[in-house]
Amino acid sequence: MSVSFAQLARRADKTMEAVLVPKTVLDIPPLEIHTLGAAVLRQPAQRIGKVNNQIQELARDMLRSMYAAKGIGLAAPQVAVHQQLLVIDLDLENAATPPLVLINPEITSASADLNAYEEGCLSIPGVYLNVVRPTAIELSYRDDMGRPRKMKADGLMARCIQHEIDHLNGVLFVDRVTDEVCLRKELKEHGFQTQYVQSIS
Repeated sequence: MSVSFAQLARRADKTMEAVLVPKTVLDIPPLEIHTLGAAVLRQPAQRIGKVNNQIQELARDMLRSMYAAKGIGLAAPQVAVHQQLLVIDLDLENAATPPLVLINPEITSASADLNAYEEGCLSIPGVYLNVVRPTAIELSYRDDMGRPRKMKADGLMARCIQHEIDHLNGVLFVDRVTDEVCLRKELKEHGFQTQYVQSIS
Protein backbone atom coordinates (compact mmCIF):
# COMPACT_ATOMS: atom_id res chain seq x y z
CA MET A 1 0.00 0.00 0.00
CA SER A 2 1.37 3.38 -0.93
CA VAL A 3 1.88 6.22 1.51
CA SER A 4 -0.44 8.42 -0.51
CA PHE A 5 -3.28 5.91 -0.14
CA ALA A 6 -2.70 5.67 3.61
CA GLN A 7 -2.96 9.45 3.81
CA LEU A 8 -6.16 9.34 1.79
CA ALA A 9 -7.61 6.71 4.12
CA ARG A 10 -6.80 8.79 7.21
CA ARG A 11 -8.43 11.84 5.60
CA ALA A 12 -11.50 9.79 4.72
CA ASP A 13 -11.74 8.52 8.28
CA LYS A 14 -11.67 12.07 9.65
CA THR A 15 -14.31 13.41 7.27
CA MET A 16 -16.60 10.35 7.56
CA GLU A 17 -17.33 9.20 4.06
CA ALA A 18 -20.97 8.48 3.29
CA VAL A 19 -20.42 4.89 2.17
CA LEU A 20 -19.55 2.70 5.14
CA VAL A 21 -20.88 -0.80 5.85
CA PRO A 22 -19.86 -3.54 8.29
CA LYS A 23 -17.15 -5.82 6.93
CA THR A 24 -19.22 -8.92 7.53
CA VAL A 25 -19.87 -11.94 5.33
CA LEU A 26 -23.59 -12.01 4.55
CA ASP A 27 -25.31 -15.31 3.83
CA ILE A 28 -27.35 -13.65 1.08
CA PRO A 29 -25.52 -10.72 -0.57
CA PRO A 30 -27.69 -7.98 -2.09
CA LEU A 31 -26.17 -8.25 -5.58
CA GLU A 32 -25.30 -11.16 -7.87
CA ILE A 33 -21.73 -11.18 -9.16
CA HIS A 34 -21.77 -12.37 -12.78
CA THR A 35 -19.13 -14.75 -14.08
CA LEU A 36 -17.08 -15.26 -17.24
CA GLY A 37 -19.40 -15.84 -20.19
CA ALA A 38 -22.04 -13.34 -19.05
CA ALA A 39 -22.60 -10.64 -21.68
CA VAL A 40 -22.91 -7.94 -19.01
CA LEU A 41 -19.19 -8.22 -18.29
CA ARG A 42 -18.34 -7.07 -21.81
CA GLN A 43 -20.48 -3.93 -21.92
CA PRO A 44 -18.60 -0.65 -21.27
CA ALA A 45 -19.80 1.41 -18.33
CA GLN A 46 -21.19 4.93 -18.60
CA ARG A 47 -19.92 7.94 -16.66
CA ILE A 48 -21.96 8.93 -13.62
CA GLY A 49 -23.37 12.44 -13.98
CA LYS A 50 -24.45 13.04 -10.39
CA VAL A 51 -23.48 11.33 -7.16
CA ASN A 52 -26.74 10.94 -5.25
CA ASN A 53 -28.30 8.63 -2.66
CA GLN A 54 -28.96 5.99 -5.32
CA ILE A 55 -25.27 5.86 -6.27
CA GLN A 56 -24.22 5.78 -2.63
CA GLU A 57 -26.60 2.90 -1.90
CA LEU A 58 -25.29 1.03 -4.94
CA ALA A 59 -21.76 1.44 -3.55
CA ARG A 60 -22.91 0.07 -0.19
CA ASP A 61 -24.56 -2.93 -1.82
CA MET A 62 -21.42 -3.53 -3.89
CA LEU A 63 -19.32 -3.47 -0.72
CA ARG A 64 -21.69 -5.87 1.05
CA SER A 65 -21.53 -8.22 -1.95
CA MET A 66 -17.75 -7.93 -2.18
CA TYR A 67 -17.30 -8.71 1.52
CA ALA A 68 -19.69 -11.67 1.20
CA ALA A 69 -17.50 -13.04 -1.61
CA LYS A 70 -14.32 -12.27 0.40
CA GLY A 71 -12.94 -10.10 -2.39
CA ILE A 72 -10.87 -6.93 -2.31
CA GLY A 73 -12.35 -5.18 -5.35
CA LEU A 74 -15.60 -5.04 -7.30
CA ALA A 75 -16.73 -3.00 -10.31
CA ALA A 76 -20.35 -2.15 -11.11
CA PRO A 77 -20.43 -4.11 -14.42
CA GLN A 78 -19.75 -7.28 -12.42
CA VAL A 79 -23.18 -6.82 -10.81
CA ALA A 80 -24.81 -5.88 -14.15
CA VAL A 81 -24.78 -2.12 -13.52
CA HIS A 82 -23.13 -0.26 -16.39
CA GLN A 83 -21.90 2.77 -14.50
CA GLN A 84 -18.35 3.85 -13.73
CA LEU A 85 -18.24 2.87 -10.09
CA LEU A 86 -15.86 0.57 -8.26
CA VAL A 87 -15.10 -0.30 -4.66
CA ILE A 88 -11.84 -1.53 -3.15
CA ASP A 89 -10.79 -2.65 0.32
CA LEU A 90 -7.34 -4.15 0.85
CA ASP A 91 -7.73 -4.28 4.64
CA LEU A 92 -10.67 -6.64 5.16
CA GLU A 93 -9.65 -7.56 8.69
CA ASN A 94 -9.63 -4.00 10.03
CA ALA A 95 -13.10 -2.51 10.52
CA ALA A 96 -11.58 0.93 11.12
CA THR A 97 -10.04 1.19 7.64
CA PRO A 98 -12.57 2.75 5.26
CA PRO A 99 -13.02 1.27 1.79
CA LEU A 100 -12.11 3.19 -1.33
CA VAL A 101 -15.00 4.22 -3.58
CA LEU A 102 -14.01 5.44 -7.04
CA ILE A 103 -16.56 7.10 -9.30
CA ASN A 104 -15.61 7.90 -12.92
CA PRO A 105 -11.98 6.86 -12.28
CA GLU A 106 -9.43 7.77 -14.92
CA ILE A 107 -5.77 6.81 -14.93
CA THR A 108 -3.83 9.95 -15.84
CA SER A 109 -0.36 8.43 -15.86
CA ALA A 110 1.31 5.07 -15.38
CA SER A 111 4.89 4.10 -14.61
CA ALA A 112 7.18 2.72 -17.26
CA ASP A 113 8.15 -0.01 -14.80
CA LEU A 114 6.10 -3.17 -15.24
CA ASN A 115 5.80 -6.33 -13.22
CA ALA A 116 3.96 -9.64 -13.34
CA TYR A 117 1.77 -10.62 -10.42
CA GLU A 118 -0.87 -13.27 -9.85
CA GLU A 119 -4.42 -11.96 -10.12
CA GLY A 120 -7.82 -13.44 -9.43
CA CYS A 121 -11.34 -12.14 -9.98
CA LEU A 122 -14.72 -12.57 -8.32
CA SER A 123 -16.16 -13.04 -11.82
CA ILE A 124 -13.78 -15.96 -12.52
CA PRO A 125 -13.65 -17.68 -9.12
CA GLY A 126 -10.79 -20.07 -8.47
CA VAL A 127 -8.68 -18.92 -11.43
CA TYR A 128 -5.35 -17.22 -10.61
CA LEU A 129 -2.87 -16.22 -13.30
CA ASN A 130 0.01 -13.79 -13.80
CA VAL A 131 -0.74 -10.45 -15.46
CA VAL A 132 1.79 -7.76 -16.40
CA ARG A 133 0.82 -4.20 -15.39
CA PRO A 134 2.50 -0.88 -14.53
CA THR A 135 3.75 -0.85 -10.95
CA ALA A 136 2.47 2.66 -10.13
CA ILE A 137 -0.30 4.93 -11.38
CA GLU A 138 -1.87 8.33 -10.87
CA LEU A 139 -5.58 8.81 -11.26
CA SER A 140 -8.45 11.24 -10.93
CA TYR A 141 -11.94 10.33 -9.75
CA ARG A 142 -14.89 11.44 -7.67
CA ASP A 143 -15.40 10.08 -4.18
CA ASP A 144 -18.67 8.85 -2.68
CA MET A 145 -19.70 12.42 -1.90
CA GLY A 146 -19.11 13.51 -5.49
CA ARG A 147 -15.97 15.47 -4.66
CA PRO A 148 -13.15 15.50 -7.25
CA ARG A 149 -10.04 13.69 -6.04
CA LYS A 150 -6.60 12.73 -7.26
CA MET A 151 -4.35 10.03 -5.89
CA LYS A 152 -1.20 8.04 -6.50
CA ALA A 153 -1.02 4.31 -5.95
CA ASP A 154 1.58 1.59 -6.23
CA GLY A 155 1.93 -2.07 -5.39
CA LEU A 156 -1.24 -4.06 -4.80
CA MET A 157 -3.44 -0.94 -4.72
CA ALA A 158 -2.25 0.16 -8.17
CA ARG A 159 -2.83 -3.33 -9.55
CA CYS A 160 -6.28 -3.61 -8.01
CA ILE A 161 -7.36 -0.23 -9.39
CA GLN A 162 -6.14 -1.15 -12.87
CA HIS A 163 -7.93 -4.51 -12.66
CA GLU A 164 -11.22 -2.89 -11.66
CA ILE A 165 -10.98 -0.07 -14.22
CA ASP A 166 -10.55 -2.78 -16.86
CA HIS A 167 -14.00 -4.05 -15.85
CA LEU A 168 -15.44 -0.60 -16.62
CA ASN A 169 -14.16 -1.05 -20.16
CA GLY A 170 -15.44 -4.60 -20.60
CA VAL A 171 -11.98 -6.13 -20.11
CA LEU A 172 -11.25 -9.10 -17.83
CA PHE A 173 -7.87 -10.00 -16.40
CA VAL A 174 -7.77 -13.25 -18.39
CA ASP A 175 -7.76 -11.12 -21.56
CA ARG A 176 -4.30 -9.89 -20.53
CA VAL A 177 -2.77 -13.30 -19.72
CA THR A 178 0.05 -14.15 -22.14
CA ASP A 179 0.65 -17.76 -21.05
CA GLU A 180 -2.04 -19.46 -23.14
CA VAL A 181 -1.21 -22.96 -21.90
CA CYS A 182 -1.72 -22.00 -18.26
CA LEU A 183 -4.79 -19.95 -19.18
CA ARG A 184 -6.52 -22.87 -20.91
CA LYS A 185 -5.58 -25.25 -18.10
CA GLU A 186 -6.84 -23.00 -15.30
CA LEU A 187 -10.09 -22.16 -17.06
CA LYS A 188 -10.83 -25.80 -17.85
CA GLU A 189 -10.11 -26.91 -14.28
CA HIS A 190 -12.63 -24.40 -12.95
CA GLY A 191 -15.36 -24.99 -15.51
CA PHE A 192 -14.86 -21.93 -17.71
CA GLN A 193 -14.61 -21.87 -21.50
CA THR A 194 -11.74 -20.20 -23.35
CA GLN A 195 -14.13 -18.93 -26.03
CA TYR A 196 -15.16 -16.17 -23.64
CA VAL A 197 -11.62 -14.78 -23.40
CA GLN A 198 -10.97 -11.75 -25.62
CA SER A 199 -7.19 -11.59 -25.74
CA ILE A 200 -5.64 -8.13 -25.87
CA SER A 201 -2.05 -9.18 -25.06
